[in-house]
Parts: sequence; C-alpha cells; structure tokens
Amino acid sequence: MYQEQQIRAVYDNHTITVYQAYNKQIADLAVKHQKFVSPPFKMERMTWIKPSFLWMMYRSGWATKPDQEHVLSIKITRAGFDWALQNACLSHFDPLVHASIDAWKTQLENAPVRIQWDPERDMHMNKLDYRAIQIGLSAIAVQQYVDAWMVEVEDITDKVHRIQQYLQNQEIVRAQALLPVENIYLPAGVAG
Repeated sequence: MYQEQQIRAVYDNHTITVYQAYNKQIADLAVKHQKFVSPPFKMERMTWIKPSFLWMMYRSGWATKPDQEHVLSIKITRAGFDWALQNACLSHFDPLVHASIDAWKTQLENAPVRIQWDPERDMHMNKLDYRAIQIGLSAIAVQQYVDAWMVEVEDITDKVHRIQQYLQNQEIVRAQALLPVENIYLPAGVAG
C-alpha cells in the first residue's frame, strides 16, 4: 500500500463501518431487514462500499444527489472486509503492481472485487493529500456482503443533513463533533 493510500474507518475488533447511499425504497428496506432486499436492490450489479464518511459525503453531495438521498452506515464483519481486499483487483492498470496490461485485464476479469483510490476530502470537500479506498463488490462478493457480512444497517441521513447545516452556518465545531472518528485500518495479514 502506498503511503498516500490509507484505509481510514470506524472499526472495532469484529466489525468495520462502510457507507453507501441509495434511494428511499432501497434504504428503508435495508434498515427494516438489516440487509439489502432484492428487488429493489440489484444483486447482479456492482455495488461500491466506502469506509470514508467524508468521501461518501463528497460522492452523494451530502445525500442530495438523485438516488443517493439516503446514506446508510453499514457495519460488516472485518473478516468479510479483509476477504474483499484479498480478492480484489485495482480498477486501473498500475505498472508498479501489474506485470503487464494483459495480466491486469485477466485479473480484472476474474476478480469479484475492484479497488479504486480517490483523493480523500475534508469537511468542506477540499482534496486532502492522501487517497481513500472505494471497494466495488460483484458476483460472489455482493452475495457474501448481503447474506454473510452485514451486522447492522442504519440510515444516518438526518445526521448527514445536520452536519451539512452546521457547515453552511459556519458552526464548524458543532459539525466536527458529529463526524465519525476514523482511524487507519490495517487488514489482517498486513504488518503495521
């Protein structure tokens, strides 16, 4: 993992929190059943999870973009999260990681998980000097995510809107107090 790439997350000994944003129907059913329900959730599509709260805010426009009006905080097992990382391929070719473009394409075709590193954001959506991870789950990874890894699903949209309102009112201290405290996460098998 490059120095500028960091997995920062809320986690404990058994779970790690990831975020996703969906429309009301998908979100309400997920909270009610404590897992995604198909339909309306599409198991056959790649679904992207993000352990960075502020990157999720950037991506969803603080829960205002179409079909992203509800932000879900999803606790999943660390074992599942680590499995995803171990079975992943970068979403783009990197000569420092891949022997050739063909080798990368072969890995990409066969991997049920994709990883993308994007600039992390601060509360004001400015880019920071390190990259946050996004993890795309497909095929068996989506199935495991929904049926085996999910521990708790919570709709945190009201909290998201409260933070955004504090920021708009220049009440920075109040906004900061509501942000989740994320620490650097080292997957199983990675030396510290």
